[in-house]
Amino acid sequence: MKIDFFKIEEWMNKYEHLAKYDMTATCIKSFSLKEFFEFTNTDFSEIYEKPLDYGYITGSPRLKNNIADLYSGKSEKNVTVTLGAIGANSLVFTSLLNRGDEVVSIIPTYQQHYSIPKQLGCNVKIIKLKPELNWHIDFEELENAVSEKTKLITLNNPNNPTGAVLSEAELKKIANIAKTNNAYILCDEVYRFLNHNSKTNNLSIAEIYADKGISTFSMSKTFSLAGIRVGFIIANETLTEEFQHQRQYNTISISAIDDYIACLALENKDKIIKRNKEIVLAGKKTLTDWVSSENKISLIEPEAGTIAFIKYDDKRNSYDFCLDLFKTTGVLLLPGDAMEVPKHCRIGYCGNLKHFSEGLSEFSKWLKN
Repeated sequence: MKIDFFKIEEWMNKYEHLAKYDMTATCIKSFSLKEFFEFTNTDFSEIYEKPLDYGYITGSPRLKNNIADLYSGKSEKNVTVTLGAIGANSLVFTSLLNRGDEVVSIIPTYQQHYSIPKQLGCNVKIIKLKPELNWHIDFEELENAVSEKTKLITLNNPNNPTGAVLSEAELKKIANIAKTNNAYILCDEVYRFLNHNSKTNNLSIAEIYADKGISTFSMSKTFSLAGIRVGFIIANETLTEEFQHQRQYNTISISAIDDYIACLALENKDKIIKRNKEIVLAGKKTLTDWVSSENKISLIEPEAGTIAFIKYDDKRNSYDFCLDLFKTTGVLLLPGDAMEVPKHCRIGYCGNLKHFSEGLSEFSKWLKN
């Protein structure tokens, strides 16, 4: 079956390795293997003893128990281990949805959340987050969109690309709307635990809406381990059994080495999250200070995560704006039109801070011209 071009990934695949200043990245400065083993006080030689077989087909008990510990009231029976969050989201859609089902997708978001349901022949309704609501949901619009025909509501929280975080009260409102209409909720939570202050919550939809709330997560963003390609789904036991059934057709197992490294990360989660929040907050301050000095750029400050959604004052569409910036300076941003929002660009601020500052300086010179 044909599917829409994945606009985010097409853009990044084409340009990111050519960029002098790649600001499309969504991950926090990644660990090298050497740094990771030193950071977790692990004997590097342990990995030499790992047999390169399939390992545990559904994920090791150690891994699944560590994952379950991230959620209140969950056990390994609620865990499906996948190839990244992209594999987790895809597995949820292909397991739950059939042609003719109704899906309500809240955007901007990762394109999987509306393009895959569309490919599967679903009736996809779009709800747009509003900048005048600081990129939060218009609940009257959501209530009007969701009906007894709705099979699934899909969103991500914290939001990609805006960094907005739904409060506990907002999550409960969404859950109540879904429950009233007997709908599932899929919440992509890959930026969970990266809140910028203690007032924003880290709650998962799987904790708020235990019956039909489905959470997806990965080791890529929060744990700086995108290279190990470990993700997972948290759902009720019946759904988990179905996901495990469907999973056999496209995964078999994750790498035994990736399973092992993910276990070490989860067992050192507080230490890693502390390290990564320091990087996040330093990068965010650099960004917000820069935005305040630029009269052609504005920003609704992100509340969590590693990315922000800047608005620019220019007549060009975001593809032309970003392409001219890239060709002139080597600074690469993601066009907002790749996420269905014009006159915006997504910018990642959690890599090398010195490199990021230099890139912003080049961006400023370009804006002046």
